[in-house]
Amino acid sequence: MAASTGRQLAETIHTRIEELKKVCEGIDEGTASRAPEGRWSPKQILSHVLGPEGPGITEGLQSVLDLDIPTIDLEAENPFFSERRALMRFDELLSEVEKQYGEVSKFAEGLSPDQLDRKAHVPLLKETDLGEYPTLEGMIGSLLDYHLQFHTDHMREILKALQAS
Repeated sequence: MAASTGRQLAETIHTRIEELKKVCEGIDEGTASRAPEGRWSPKQILSHVLGPEGPGITEGLQSVLDLDIPTIDLEAENPFFSERRALMRFDELLSEVEKQYGEVSKFAEGLSPDQLDRKAHVPLLKETDLGEYPTLEGMIGSLLDYHLQFHTDHMREILKALQAS
């Protein structure tokens, strides 16, 4: 990944969230709770983007600054769709996503080049281009360029499938 500044990462977060919000415009509660066979619903996609309940994404990223090569265990393919989230309206989930990624943006914006170069141990990323010991910059960039973009495209795909059914 080309060297990025914290400010550039923060700007990219805003861009990616605005794109997700645009894709989610006009989704009613009925559509938000439906899912094509064997796939996630729009609400489950947003829940996954939020990650597990409890400490948020920023706390995990902060551990890279606080600890010497912390281990960060990510769980792929889990929608983290708790009963609480199932009861939330779609617009509330989207607002939570926007809030959480706003916090990540503020965090990223203030990072120095030395902080961006700090590393973590992320076993799930072992077989990826980032590798098992990504930099903080790589982790934040991957969160945006892969994960958030992937699930924005995923949302488009699910909405298209729901319209066809």
